[in-house]
Amino acid sequence: MIVTLLIAAVAAAVTFVLSVVLRRVGVRYRLYPAAIRSRDVHTTPTPRLGGIAMFAGILAAIGVASLLPYFSRVFAANGGRQILAVLLAALLIVVIGVLDDFFDLDWSTKLIGQVLAAGLLAWLGGLQIVSLPIGGGAGSTIAVGSTWTSLAITLIATVAVMNAMNFIDGLDGLVAGIAVIANGAFFLYSYLLIREVSPTNYFNLASLLSAIVFGACLGFLPLNWHPAKLFMGDAGALLVGLLMAVSAISVTGQIDPAEFEHAHGQAQLAPAFLPILLPFAVFIVPMLDFSLAVIRRLAAGKSPFSADRKHLHHRLLDMGHTRFHAVLIFYAWSATISVGSLLFFVAKPYWWAWVFIGAGLIVCTIATLAPLSHRKRGEYHSQSRPVTNTTVEIAVLDPLDRAGRHAATGETPTVPTMGESSPAPAAFVPRRERTP
Repeated sequence: MIVTLLIAAVAAAVTFVLSVVLRRVGVRYRLYPAAIRSRDVHTTPTPRLGGIAMFAGILAAIGVASLLPYFSRVFAANGGRQILAVLLAALLIVVIGVLDDFFDLDWSTKLIGQVLAAGLLAWLGGLQIVSLPIGGGAGSTIAVGSTWTSLAITLIATVAVMNAMNFIDGLDGLVAGIAVIANGAFFLYSYLLIREVSPTNYFNLASLLSAIVFGACLGFLPLNWHPAKLFMGDAGALLVGLLMAVSAISVTGQIDPAEFEHAHGQAQLAPAFLPILLPFAVFIVPMLDFSLAVIRRLAAGKSPFSADRKHLHHRLLDMGHTRFHAVLIFYAWSATISVGSLLFFVAKPYWWAWVFIGAGLIVCTIATLAPLSHRKRGEYHSQSRPVTNTTVEIAVLDPLDRAGRHAATGETPTVPTMGESSPAPAAFVPRRERTP
């Protein structure tokens, strides 16, 4: 584990240094969109070069790992084509993302690039979902089916995860923080899992990539924290989603739940489903936002990739949360589900995991709905205050009521001539100017 964490530290250090450099370059040469989009939350044009820094940090970490004998099996897998496919797919996604950050590509162009990247992983690298470990006991691994079915599921899952991470990239530090939480939990899970089922080899592609993404996002977060000095852009968000999908795919279909249960000593329902549960758990927050966005846009007759201002983070802001509080709420939901799922693996008895998840969900729900209760209390207090103004004073404040009073009393309303201003209502005259 120490060796893998050192690789993560390399990714963090390189990403941080290059983020500082690219931020200065971006500001000096104005490498950012001049216009602020209507759906954007920030108000100051900010460079979107963080994805390039993250990609460089990831390349540096993979390069260092390739020199260490501990990861020899990872780089030799499938004749070396597996890691090559990951690098080529990542490069393609970064190029597509950078072009979109500068030139705002059409959604169909970005989708084609994402499908090609996922295809590289499946065809060249052999990274496909070929089985799903569900339940316990012998024969509990469900084969996906034909090669084409496996390919289709892999493409859909990879593209969905990439877009899910990209869709929630709307607040300072949101994607980077969620990625740190999710990849931290997934790294521990994949490392402990491979140690249980393969005691002779503690190093695999899933733990390596999750640790590297953890480090890259951790190194980028100081410049992306509110108020952000640098954005990761589509290049960074899509890259994070791609590598997280690779980690999940590479580990999900490689274990037998029967061996997993045998390592734990007894059959338990939650641990038996953990190999398929935890990969979904770490993606649940971005996938929820992605699913709601697709359903909402299709119901409105729009493209599922058309932009709008109705994502979950926008709704939290509309409820009354500040940007900082909204990001912390996303962190809390992600940590509750990711860490709670991981506890099924490391905590005994298993009801501790249920207690953690239950308590976390209650706290997160209260924190999410807190602004609504504050608003209700404010409305109640404003409506319960006694009215101190007389009817005439209220009529003075309302032009329609004032006109009605003039018609009822036969008074002729005075209309100010051009250049004159209307006399200030009595209710607004300062107390010291009123005549006795």
